Amino acid sequence: MAITLVNPNGLPEIDAYRQVSIATGSKLVFIAGQVAWDVDGVTVGEGDLAAQVEQCYVNIGTALAAAGASFDDVAKLTVYVVDWTPDKMPLLMEGLGRAAAKLGVTATPPASLLGVAALDVPDHLVEVEATAVID
Repeated sequence: MAITLVNPNGLPEIDAYRQVSIATGSKLVFIAGQVAWDVDGVTVGEGDLAAQVEQCYVNIGTALAAAGASFDDVAKLTVYVVDWTPDKMPLLMEGLGRAAAKLGVTATPPASLLGVAALDVPDHLVEVEATAVID
């Protein structure tokens, strides 16, 4: 495995992710921001943040598999949420939990969460991009 995830002493332990990702692989995989589209380009979970988060992570899993990678190879995630407020965190975590259960993974690489005014399509509430490292 090319990725080791750690929480160094001196930094807080966060349940949702690890603070540091140490990559030793030789190939970088950059996954474009994934939104809540199904294979036909139809928005999944219109108005439902948890459902959209779930679909984003499922789409990332599909993209990773196409590159010969998995969530174990993800070095960094970036999550963009429209009109972010902290009270949306339970919905974000619910969607992440459902996706992790569906995919059989624990997605805990370092992550950044950014609140944004809008995404490419008005119905999209969240977008997730990933960077992976494989041998």
